[in-house]
Amino acid sequence: MRILLSNDDGYFAPGLAMLAHTLSSIADITVVAPERDRSGASNSLTLDRPLMLRQAHSGFYYVNGTPTDCVHLAVTGMLDHLPDMVISGINHGANMGDDTIYSGTVAAATEGFLLGVPSIAVSLASFSEGNFECAAQVVLDLVRRVMAQPFSAPMLLNVNVPDIPYTALQGTEITRLGRRHKAEPVVRTVNPRGQTVYWVGAAGSAQDAGEGTDFSAVARQRVSITPLQMDLTQFSQLAPLHTWLQS
Repeated sequence: MRILLSNDDGYFAPGLAMLAHTLSSIADITVVAPERDRSGASNSLTLDRPLMLRQAHSGFYYVNGTPTDCVHLAVTGMLDHLPDMVISGINHGANMGDDTIYSGTVAAATEGFLLGVPSIAVSLASFSEGNFECAAQVVLDLVRRVMAQPFSAPMLLNVNVPDIPYTALQGTEITRLGRRHKAEPVVRTVNPRGQTVYWVGAAGSAQDAGEGTDFSAVARQRVSITPLQMDLTQFSQLAPLHTWLQS
């Protein structure tokens, strides 16, 4: 199996290194990741300047662009083959609920999915040092399952892993995305030049974290796996909007 790895924390991130090391035992691994932290980059593509591809001493490739750039460049121009899977992560911090809209981690996997490749985004639900070994083992289990039982069509999975040892996990749960409250207000401050600047506020707390959500699963020390789709159509509003337009 040939797997393309990427992330949004940068090619130097420990979660990426752990994932590459763990999966190299069962797959041919290529890493193409951003040259710096691009958290929150979402699905942005760089269209106003050329991209540069370089290789680090670790063998990882890095790009002066977004996570989406990295996967797009690798699949459509760099690799001489279509990878069997695209895996993005291991992100340092959860990507649950509304986070998925902004997440560069999810965006990298989404780009693989849009290019016809089964893709997984994986995040460790912690901002501490983190049990990256646990998350890497979870992904290894998933890849082995895919190898034994391939998807009938490309899928996009968002995986969130509790920050606990692998042996302490309480199982795996197929979930839906929860919802957060709106973000905290921006933080206004003054820089050393006397200019007013603003920091984007922290994400809000979970609003919809009930049974069946990704928030609920992780809170109960279970791995959350959420299948995602890219069709943003609000089907319930098609008929009312048609009626409104004809009135």
